[in-house]
Amino acid sequence: MNNNDVFKKLRVALKLRDDEIVDILELVDFKISKSELGAFFRKEDHPNYMDCGDQVLRNFLNGLVIHLRGTKENPKEPSEVLSTRNTAKKPDAPKPVYKAIQRRKMDTDISPVKYKNKKKS
Repeated sequence: MNNNDVFKKLRVALKLRDDEIVDILELVDFKISKSELGAFFRKEDHPNYMDCGDQVLRNFLNGLVIHLRGTKENPKEPSEVLSTRNTAKKPDAPKPVYKAIQRRKMDTDISPVKYKNKKKS
């Protein structure tokens, strides 16, 4: 397992987007663009694939510690950080009931039709 595989698995496990990874890397003063980051997550046979070096992975892990735990002076609770990310994505508004919308659009003046060729069972 190489650094790219570790980086991919962490991204999936923590449900991180590319812009969030860039922000995490900036916590440790490591600047990287989204396109450079995308090259780490490509397949090995892709022409734009790039090996993830030890320095990138080390800085990401250090930034992840700061992102989840906070600094010594300003500590955070990791479970609270992870729970706020999951609840922020859930919309508060209820989903519309599509069948009720379709019933309102139906023309009720038309009576049901009896088909002559219908098999009786």
